[in-house]
Amino acid sequence: MDLLQGAVRTYAWGSRTAIAEFTGRPSPTAHPEAELWLGAHPGDPAHLAGDGRSLLDEIADDPEGQLGTGARQRFGDALPFLAKVLAADEPLSLQAHPSASQAAEGFAREDRLGIPVSAHTRNYRDRSHKPELIVALGQFEALAGFQPAARSVEFMRALAVPALEQFIGLLSGTADADGLRALFTTWITAPQPDLDVLVPAVLDGAIAYIRSGEKTFAAESKTLLELGELYPGDAGVLAAMLLNRISLAPGEAIYLPAGNLHSYLHGMGFEVMANSDNVLRGGLTPKHVDVPELLRVLDFTPTADATIAPRTVGDGLELVYDTPTPEFAVSVLSLDGEHLGHQVDAPARYDGPQVLLCTEGSVQVHAKSAVLNLERGAAAWVAADDGPIRLVAERPSRLFRATVGV
Repeated sequence: MDLLQGAVRTYAWGSRTAIAEFTGRPSPTAHPEAELWLGAHPGDPAHLAGDGRSLLDEIADDPEGQLGTGARQRFGDALPFLAKVLAADEPLSLQAHPSASQAAEGFAREDRLGIPVSAHTRNYRDRSHKPELIVALGQFEALAGFQPAARSVEFMRALAVPALEQFIGLLSGTADADGLRALFTTWITAPQPDLDVLVPAVLDGAIAYIRSGEKTFAAESKTLLELGELYPGDAGVLAAMLLNRISLAPGEAIYLPAGNLHSYLHGMGFEVMANSDNVLRGGLTPKHVDVPELLRVLDFTPTADATIAPRTVGDGLELVYDTPTPEFAVSVLSLDGEHLGHQVDAPARYDGPQVLLCTEGSVQVHAKSAVLNLERGAAAWVAADDGPIRLVAERPSRLFRATVGV
């Protein structure tokens, strides 16, 4: 077991204060800090504080001890998940992730075309799918999954924009998924001169709706204005009218399987995903956008909020976010009340490696090889052969845990 020094990723949509303050560093930072990677992804592995080695090298030198027999049999000699702290001050790109078969096929296809893995035009940087779970660490806002067509029709009619009437017809008289596919495809492939007329008209409708004092679509209308200000004339602004607008309170989560169109809007969260960097973007970004490939992987089946939110299962001091992904499992260990002031066993349901992140209070972690004190913002790597772990907290504390799925 060792403290993890995460790799900070600086993207334009990140925050100059959130991650720095969370980890106890001076703020504001020189550049927006968007993600803190706590894993062994080849693109930016975390490092062990004890000897400064990368977690990637540590696993390569001792895969059996670090990963365990079970994880190696299922996923080979690589850590199958990547944990992150994500902080968004501005919206992320409108994006989706491929399924395992789509990722394998896409990676092979781009290899045949001779596109370097590091090229900015590369869609598939590895052969893995990228299901992901994000748990809010504060108030968190997002667009995620297509909403039922009737809800989008209600929103568009509430905006009272005459130019939208012709598009509303595409959502009527057909199955929801077919109508959503037709309308999204129409907008995402529209000529720029058409978008330069339609997007401002929609924004004017959003302004009028907010001024009217109506509440039903107030959050959705404000999101349109935020996106329109940042990305004028972008088809992603229109696409936002088709997606679920979600607000998460601390501890609430979103699970995103393959093909789910989404954009995180604002807030900080603990994110865990399959160890992949495959992203198909459709707008709201200056980065590479590949509309045909995005359309190939999207799932247009409407997704209710209740489906996006994973089921949670309580087990004593641990709350598990139940997801169907074998590469990872995520839980939060809450130490308070009767759990304070003495050693408590963390449920030993996992026989593989663990990444621990303290988000509140202070926790002393006991493993076979060492004892670590984790303050808020500190993370630890627990090798497979170093568990199980025991915990001690003198004040209410919270510890997130990511490991290989069961």
